[in-house]
Amino acid sequence: MYHTIVRRIACASFESLSKGDYEALLSQCSSNVEHRFAGNHALGGTRHSVQAMRRWFQRLFVLFPGLNFEIKEILVRGWPWNTRVAVEWIDRATTSDGVPYINEGVHLLHIRWGRLTKLHAYLDTQKVEEVCKRLAQQGIAEASASPIED
Repeated sequence: MYHTIVRRIACASFESLSKGDYEALLSQCSSNVEHRFAGNHALGGTRHSVQAMRRWFQRLFVLFPGLNFEIKEILVRGWPWNTRVAVEWIDRATTSDGVPYINEGVHLLHIRWGRLTKLHAYLDTQKVEEVCKRLAQQGIAEASASPIED
């Protein structure tokens, strides 16, 4: 039963993100959360606070407005004090310059007592970097900004 509940919460979190509502996810985070997104670009780096994650999501939706996740599979393992979740997805968006974007990947989550403590994204970051370079050439400042890290 516990795994079913966690699966539903994870699915609802990605549905909220697909509506541009990242606050729903942030409200589930531990105060010392770790958010890791690989790559040497504006969305890369590691964050350790909800405030830094909020700024990261704001930047994400500037660069990828209308980002939408299609969940392929959600796997849950563990118990409330040490839960691991893997969410396999395909995301689609139209970038801020109007070009269609699609990527696929997995988010690995670690949850302790109902609080998200780790969120690591694994995807084709080269696609993300290419979008950032293209948008930076068009003068979109967020695309060439330094990674948000703390």
